Amino acid sequence: MAQIVKRAYKYRKRAYKYRFYPTSEQASQLARTFGCVRLVYNKALEERTRAYNLEGKRVSYAESSAMLTEWKRSGEFAFLCEVSSVPLQQALRHLQAGFANFFAKRAKYPTFKSRKKSRASAEYTRSAFRWREGELTLAKMDAPLAIVWSRPLPEGAEPSTVTVSRDAAGRWFVSILVEENVSPLPPTARNVGVDAGITALATLSTGEKIVNPRHERRDRRKLAKAQRALSRKEKGSANRAKARLKVARAHARITDRRRDHLHKVTTRLVRENQVIAVEDLAVRNMLRNQSLARAVSDASWREMRSMLEYKAAWYGRTLVVVDRWFPSSKLCPACGTVQETMPLNVRLWQCACGTAHDRDVNAARNVLAAGLAES
Repeated sequence: MAQIVKRAYKYRKRAYKYRFYPTSEQASQLARTFGCVRLVYNKALEERTRAYNLEGKRVSYAESSAMLTEWKRSGEFAFLCEVSSVPLQQALRHLQAGFANFFAKRAKYPTFKSRKKSRASAEYTRSAFRWREGELTLAKMDAPLAIVWSRPLPEGAEPSTVTVSRDAAGRWFVSILVEENVSPLPPTARNVGVDAGITALATLSTGEKIVNPRHERRDRRKLAKAQRALSRKEKGSANRAKARLKVARAHARITDRRRDHLHKVTTRLVRENQVIAVEDLAVRNMLRNQSLARAVSDASWREMRSMLEYKAAWYGRTLVVVDRWFPSSKLCPACGTVQETMPLNVRLWQCACGTAHDRDVNAARNVLAAGLAES
């Protein structure tokens, strides 16, 4: 069975992410806010877990909010009053959403946030920031953020939520959520089937093969050198902190280049085709294969599919996800024969009916045929 992902929105919420450079005072204030957000989230999770394990009681968001008020009044956590209350309340809302997903069996039990491993971020709603003449000023700050406007916001857009974050490489980002009027792309008669791969990132039913840049492999030597240097540094030292930053920057470079390439590929596919058919790959299972795990991770098939899903919804296209057990590579479309076995090293094969096939192109064409049959 195929899953048809087709949505049409007149208005959509879209986040625009920009890099900014805070002053030393702003950086200090935001660092304190990140720490308070993490503390409130962890303490609320601890209280909810204790109540559930000892009393069998589910703590609501309102009760967690009342706890936060009591913590602020206590001497031990009085410093929570030094930062904006909105990011702290948003942390409680995110925790509430995590528990709702857990009890609905959509996610695992919420986990504690780590100072070193968790993403440092804080979310501000409309009451906690000022947007005036293209300048953004957060609560508890006197000056606007020095944002690098790499692209303009939609004309007349009013931010509803602002999320400030700092990545492992020490870069600061602000994500501005706005509501946009959707402009669907003009209908087209072209359809395409996509077969994801490693040698070629995507093989299309038209016969075109999109090259996989393999960003991680290209920077592997530089990354390995930085990781070796980090392993030699004494734990807790300033030199280790500097070495850790170099490793994080190497990872960030790989991630940014990979995401940029995926955006270009998926945007092109959505613009040029009305129906896009893809295969439902079991990426998590593939990552257990030690021989393929690194290459599969570098290809980021799951991220590519995610981009296709929301871009198809934005621009009025149809994405069809074909069942993972569909024998796309082994099926001969000329006679309908399905080959019994086909090892991964077989890239070209010939059916008993005499038809020669390129394994990836044949798979993309079969995926398209199955997708069109369902849609």
